[in-house]
Amino acid sequence: MVRLTAELIWKSPHFFNAVADRELDLRGNKIAVIENLGGTEDQFDTIDLSDNEIVKLENFPYLNRLATLIINNNRITRINPKIGEYLPKLHTLILTNNRLVNLVEIDPLASLTKLRFLSLLDNNITKKANYRLYVIHKLKSLRLLDFKKVKLKERNEAENLFATKEAEEDAKKVSSKTIIPDEIPSDMEVTREQQTPKVVAPTPEQIIAIKAAIVNSQTLEEVARLEQALKSGQLPADLNFPDDVTVDGIQSKGDKMDTDGQNVSAEESKDGEDQHKNEGSTPMEQVFIGL
Repeated sequence: MVRLTAELIWKSPHFFNAVADRELDLRGNKIAVIENLGGTEDQFDTIDLSDNEIVKLENFPYLNRLATLIINNNRITRINPKIGEYLPKLHTLILTNNRLVNLVEIDPLASLTKLRFLSLLDNNITKKANYRLYVIHKLKSLRLLDFKKVKLKERNEAENLFATKEAEEDAKKVSSKTIIPDEIPSDMEVTREQQTPKVVAPTPEQIIAIKAAIVNSQTLEEVARLEQALKSGQLPADLNFPDDVTVDGIQSKGDKMDTDGQNVSAEESKDGEDQHKNEGSTPMEQVFIGL
């Protein structure tokens, strides 16, 4: 952490910028607290405090000349309610990428009566309901918000929406509500849950179908997957089989064998099935025929 001292101020770059304003560049010094700006002797139109670690926008001396304050990429969470008393001519305030969260936190900016240009991009406050209309309502002199022109239609909408003090207070209450992360699953958790196949116990018919699929598998990976499903007794929900899959004449639908009207008995049928397996099976089939 670096202290903002008078020595640092006068060692920092200062120049006339593109719009012919005298600018002081205090970027990237890891400054945590605004202090000692009286050391500028009110000689600058623009002060750039971007890329530091400032948490509070406060502790300004009276700077009658300062017109533009650039304070991007800091940690601003609080603004001095009387900031307008110390920066009476400030017309441009750039607060991009800070940590302002609730609508009530920008109320102090209403004391900057000459504020024309304001950026709050990349602050969580911009995600609040009616954020833009609320800011336009509070800052009557604003012309450009987040680098977009404030239109007359928006001014009228803001005036109608916050016509009463009660409506304004309600907006602040809604804005200040926080969401407990544990109550809402993260996108990653939802995605993982959607991608993970659910498992169900297989029926006897599905066990027969798995055996058939093992016999007819074309890759060792598929054989291993099916064998694991058979051993665990759990069938992945994404594993589908046709209704009429059979294993050497046994139907997967669970139809009972008609032993009364057959020309051969069940034992003879089984003997013939075993002989067929031993004579005509491929090596891969013989490995899994006893599953």
